[in-house]
Amino acid sequence: MSEAPEVLTEVDGNVLIVTINRPEAKNAMTKAAAEGIAAAMDRFDAETDLRCAILTGAGGTFCSGMDLKGFLRGERPSVPGRGFGALSQWTPKKPIIAAVDGYALAGGMELALSCDLIVANKAAKFGIPEAKRGLAAAAGGLIKLPRQIPPRIAMELALTGDFMDADRAYALGFVNELTDGPSLEAAKALAARVAANGPLALIASKAIIRDSHEWTEAEMWDKQEAYVAPVFTSSDAREGSLAFAEKRKPNWQGK
Repeated sequence: MSEAPEVLTEVDGNVLIVTINRPEAKNAMTKAAAEGIAAAMDRFDAETDLRCAILTGAGGTFCSGMDLKGFLRGERPSVPGRGFGALSQWTPKKPIIAAVDGYALAGGMELALSCDLIVANKAAKFGIPEAKRGLAAAAGGLIKLPRQIPPRIAMELALTGDFMDADRAYALGFVNELTDGPSLEAAKALAARVAANGPLALIASKAIIRDSHEWTEAEMWDKQEAYVAPVFTSSDAREGSLAFAEKRKPNWQGK
């Protein structure tokens, strides 16, 4: 009997759902799982009908971080050029939503903060507790987190290793939406709202928001123009305007 794959994929309309499938290990990240996520993201970017992705975990946990047994064997749960879980140092060009239940800890939190949007169950817990193990949150926690929540709170989480509950994460703007039930259903609804929009507009908007923090005031308008010019001259831009005038849903072509 063959083992179940460590990453599962499912298509729901224009949305690709990617599930870390190691529930017996709280979805701790392995090299195989990281490679599975990388393959899923390559598919996501390549298939024009896919407009939004959801990353989640099986069995009521998002991801508990690096698989420590693999770490002791000398394994690193990363992909060259993409980092931990294939997402910490790289992102697909299209939007990706983290659907978080249970724990998103260490590398698991770093996976969540590498996504563009986060939906979480009210019982979810976030944290970068690496310092408690004599390690550091080197997969983006120390770099990205201070850009997404107040720096002093990021410092507190890094130095204490304490967990942050979902209510605090939402209040700080780290989480977009809280749910009473499983986060995946709410994430699907959010993904459908995203996927209903123009594909080229989604790609450009994500890229500008992610990249513009590096732009100076003197260059930001020219930099933005390079991203948006192809959008405004696209067939989809004309289709969007025509659909509005004709009071119908747009038929996006991604070109």
